[in-house]
Amino acid sequence: MLKITANELDRLLSPAHVVGQAVDLGDKAVIPIAEFGFGMGAGGGKGKDGEGEGAGCGGKIAPVALVLVHKDVKGPDGIQVLSLHRDNPVAQIINALSESLAPQVIKAIKAMSESKEKKEE
Repeated sequence: MLKITANELDRLLSPAHVVGQAVDLGDKAVIPIAEFGFGMGAGGGKGKDGEGEGAGCGGKIAPVALVLVHKDVKGPDGIQVLSLHRDNPVAQIINALSESLAPQVIKAIKAMSESKEKKEE
């Protein structure tokens, strides 16, 4: 079970997931940047009432920045990095949206994962 979990985490923690896909907005492109945090543990033991085993894991994915690329400005001057820390108004809007959309995102990820598992069978 832990091996399968570790393999799936390895797949999820690829650079393609940290640096998101660019969104074309005409004269600009926006590239989302996220941070990941995962932890897992497992254990087992024997006691006078029998044996037991358990495992668990948890994770967090959060947007941390947006890279804004101005297509009409060449070189480094055409690139802005916008922090999404909560003290920033843009961050407050994005965090509110991400919290309200989280159930839909989780549902979509599960559906993609189940579809991939069916293809592998």
